[in-house]
Amino acid sequence: MTTYVITVPGTFTADIEADTRTRLGRALRPADPHGTDLGSAEDLDTVNVNEDGTFTLHLTVEADTNKHAEQEARRLADEALRTVGLDENTAPLGPAVITGIDSQMH
Repeated sequence: MTTYVITVPGTFTADIEADTRTRLGRALRPADPHGTDLGSAEDLDTVNVNEDGTFTLHLTVEADTNKHAEQEARRLADEALRTVGLDENTAPLGPAVITGIDSQMH
């Protein structure tokens, strides 16, 4: 298994409360990239939200292939968004992209 840091972009189609952002971050905490050398060095926050409503999720996943890593990150992102009451209409996601590969965990 290889550890991947994956970026998943998206857009909030409505105003999102600060509490919702906080809960989203908590829902994604197990996939926090700060547990990897890359995530720590780059200081990648799990959830970044821009003023225009776009956001990026930086997630750490373990997988056998690039494709499986991207699929797992997308699944984690979808699940976390649903957990906080958002769906593909209120927070559509773009394609998952590999940000880095990190074979050394802290």
